[in-house]
Amino acid sequence: MSSKTVSDMRKVKAIIFDVDGTLYEQSRLRSKMLVDLLAYYALRPWRLQEMRILQRFRAEREKRPGAIGPDLENEQYKWCADKGRFPVQKVKQVVNRWMFTHPNQYLLNCVYPGTHSFFKAIREHGLKIGIYSDYKAHDKLVAMNLAADIVVSSTDPEIDQLKPAPTGLLHIANALGLAPEECLFIGDRQELDGLCAERAGMPYLIVDKQPFSSFTFYQHLEQRLNATLASTTL
Repeated sequence: MSSKTVSDMRKVKAIIFDVDGTLYEQSRLRSKMLVDLLAYYALRPWRLQEMRILQRFRAEREKRPGAIGPDLENEQYKWCADKGRFPVQKVKQVVNRWMFTHPNQYLLNCVYPGTHSFFKAIREHGLKIGIYSDYKAHDKLVAMNLAADIVVSSTDPEIDQLKPAPTGLLHIANALGLAPEECLFIGDRQELDGLCAERAGMPYLIVDKQPFSSFTFYQHLEQRLNATLASTTL
């Protein structure tokens, strides 16, 4: 469990989560998606370039950590247009289908063990829940049967900057009426989520890399939260 030291959980008033790779196992989802993609395009070989669009979209995003707008929501599709080879509208259509819509049907079965119980415990202790992802997350949360007090994406107009810029985390803390040090951010990538939290002056944890069948990160964190906050009532 990598972290910027959370010396006292009693000071934490909100827990903010990344989404992809933090709330669910990405490799589990990608295995399901690979089957669907191969089945779909095996019957439509003339549309194989759409798989290249998906690959390029991810690659172009990864090349631009901390990218800033204006209009990052639309600009990200232009990065993938390959100097006009792929029309921007086509890029949007393919990405929205295969990245933001089709996978949602599988998300609930990919949620890490202990996640729902941990969210419930957070609520029971009166803490706020925030979501901060580089990608749109509202539909994903619905699919995972998870709810938050505030959901923010890096491409939202009021953020307009990718991680590891701290803009999104600072926006959430401010919206909740909290100081950054009163929040805990949980992510899965040190070079993005960890650095983002460090720049925001916010404590953070990086999810342990564990097999899905033996994933205990959230179970242990819930036990720690319960033990710490229970001691304050004694």
